[in-house]
Amino acid sequence: MPKPGPRRIAAFRALWQAISQSRHPGAPGMGDRLRAIPRMARDALSGRYPELPRGRLGMLVLALAYLVSPVDLVPEAFLALLGLADDAVVALWLGGALLVETDRFLEWERRQPVVVDALRE
Repeated sequence: MPKPGPRRIAAFRALWQAISQSRHPGAPGMGDRLRAIPRMARDALSGRYPELPRGRLGMLVLALAYLVSPVDLVPEAFLALLGLADDAVVALWLGGALLVETDRFLEWERRQPVVVDALRE
């Protein structure tokens, strides 16, 4: 088995750090993070949230598509553990990336000014 490279080690370290930080008191829960994903994607696509480039958003969508794609079932049928390992790496990356991005997005949302529409009342 090949030794993991520095980039992969850094990715796992970032995932562990994001998971650890998400358990601190006051940190957003998983429900908050899941509900933030559609808002984050909408704001990133509209340009309102510039901290998530479209390329990064595209990578998140591609990783999710890779995991749910039925075409990916073929390697598992022939390569058993090796076929599952690639799914595990993609799932870990996607989970870590979503933790980091939703944390960053929720913090960005908290910093936005609140606009009160006086005409509605």
